[in-house]
Amino acid sequence: MCCGAEREKTIRCPLDCEYLQEARLHDKVDPVDPDKVPNKEIHVTEQFLREHEALLMFLSRALLRAALETPGIVDYDIREGLASLIRTYKTLESGLYYETLPSNVLAGAIHQRLQQGVEEFRREQTQSAGLTNVRDTDVLAILVFLQQLEIAHNNGRTLGRAFIDFVRTFFPVKPADTPLIVP
Repeated sequence: MCCGAEREKTIRCPLDCEYLQEARLHDKVDPVDPDKVPNKEIHVTEQFLREHEALLMFLSRALLRAALETPGIVDYDIREGLASLIRTYKTLESGLYYETLPSNVLAGAIHQRLQQGVEEFRREQTQSAGLTNVRDTDVLAILVFLQQLEIAHNNGRTLGRAFIDFVRTFFPVKPADTPLIVP
């Protein structure tokens, strides 16, 4: 069986596979139809991202750690986990707390780990500055940005992890935090 034809379709390639890395350089990801992007009503500007860079970096790294520590996870699981957490934060905006966990266990793990990441970020901010200025709407916008990145970098393969690889490249975890990479 040729890994070139079945890569990330029926074969789970390790993220550090040299052939997978080379293939990523030549992947042609279909352009995203702007009308089909979820949460278009939440506008995330470059200025917002600059102002909330610490939160973006922290949650991106939390997402990466969760993905690398959850055996069998693929980009679609991350998409589902982000979508459920976004629904939770949208509900919070209305004044209610209703957590919508996905039935997919892997997506649920992403949802919960990111939720813990938000709490950890707020706790660290409070310890260092005496208070936290991270609002739920800020978290929601960062989650939507991550969701849009996932949609843009997902290669559409059943076992695809192109988004995970993207996050690993642009938001690397610190060496001391690097978990064992499970294919």
